[in-house]
Amino acid sequence: MIHGSIRLIEERCTSCMICARECPTWCIRLTSHQEQTVPAPGARPRTHNVLDTFSIDWGLCMYCGICIEQCPHEALEWAGAHVPAAERLGDLLHERGRLANGHGGD
Repeated sequence: MIHGSIRLIEERCTSCMICARECPTWCIRLTSHQEQTVPAPGARPRTHNVLDTFSIDWGLCMYCGICIEQCPHEALEWAGAHVPAAERLGDLLHERGRLANGHGGD
């Protein structure tokens, strides 16, 4: 398995925060909010988390894969390409859209 960048599979992410809590370098940040849905007429409303932001700071990441291993919903996976060097440290912070599209290594 190539350990390059990490891809976010948004539809699987439940914003449980396990990836962020288990990361030894705290390079993952995410925020979410709760929404209520009614699954069927007459049913009780259910609350679920909705992902707002998700980012990985590649300047902090040590590519250990703990976040991928610990995610109970398989919302993170290894992507093929490595994250290239950047001229500015801030350019190593990749946000949700770039991670979800598999462009962590652009």
